[in-house]
Amino acid sequence: MGKIIFAEKYEDVISVENLLEAWKEFLPGKKSKPGVQEFGRNLMGNLFALHESLVDMSYRPDPYETFIVNDPKRRQIHKASVRDRVLHRALYRKLYPFFDRMFIADSFSCRLNKGTHRANDRFKRMASEVSVNHRKTVWVLKCDVRKFFASIDQRVLLQILDDRISDWRILWLIQQIIESFSTSSNSVGLPLGNLTSQIFANVYMNELDQYVKHRLHIKHYVRYADDFVFLSRDLGYLESILPLIQKFLDSQLRLVLHPQKIELKTVASGVDFLGCVHFSDHRVLRGSTKRRMMRALGAESNENVFASYLGLLTHGNGFGLSEAIQISQLKGGSLA
Repeated sequence: MGKIIFAEKYEDVISVENLLEAWKEFLPGKKSKPGVQEFGRNLMGNLFALHESLVDMSYRPDPYETFIVNDPKRRQIHKASVRDRVLHRALYRKLYPFFDRMFIADSFSCRLNKGTHRANDRFKRMASEVSVNHRKTVWVLKCDVRKFFASIDQRVLLQILDDRISDWRILWLIQQIIESFSTSSNSVGLPLGNLTSQIFANVYMNELDQYVKHRLHIKHYVRYADDFVFLSRDLGYLESILPLIQKFLDSQLRLVLHPQKIELKTVASGVDFLGCVHFSDHRVLRGSTKRRMMRALGAESNENVFASYLGLLTHGNGFGLSEAIQISQLKGGSLA
């Protein structure tokens, strides 16, 4: 079977219809933002102006607004202008369905019907399968890419995209977006605030996924963004694949594993993955996740926030903590 190529044309991506649909998808939750209100007051005029700049290829991205968040890591977020974020969504609307079907089933970051809960559930099922229902010892190799978004090589990313997209004008537009940002090193990094960065990051790491599945033929592998794990009953096997993974990331993607975050542990001893610590027959919330939850509930009375945390607790052995939170809410107290 031949290579699958992105079939849509530049005109499809930049059409006023697609830009308008992108605006509708972008708008929820942002209607009160001053920049969004300003753009919306002359919506069609702004969309037509954006469209014309894309038609004659005079479009250039606006500068980013930069700010810091702690989630819990300290991260620098770069937020694009409203005009550019609408364009990012218009591009994303076309690219996501095409690339998503190429991703492996066990890639869970920023994909519909995926997410951390499903990644953790998949880890649990794999651990049960490898252990033959907890009768055998399971080893887990856990890896994390050092400064992932800030380390993505833009030239490598553009080469990967060029291999799948035939319309040079779409590649030109993608290049404008990618090269509108760089870290202290030229042509390196993607902004955390861009919607397009989510799909570009998955396209980038899909190269590793395909190597793991089709070159190394590893079955028990789960990835969420730059966090990934391998499960096996053979400790020596996991030790043998680590240098292969390191070499591939370095030579093909210009990425480096975080040396302090490479772990080889048994599931029975507890594996910390995506906010949970997994054991053979149960999992619990990571201590830092619990503390962050307590602080948020102590400071935030919003019912949606409360409900979302209770939802998180249903995915682990959090009944006691869940009960304590509900009692505190009923008493109007703080858990901080």
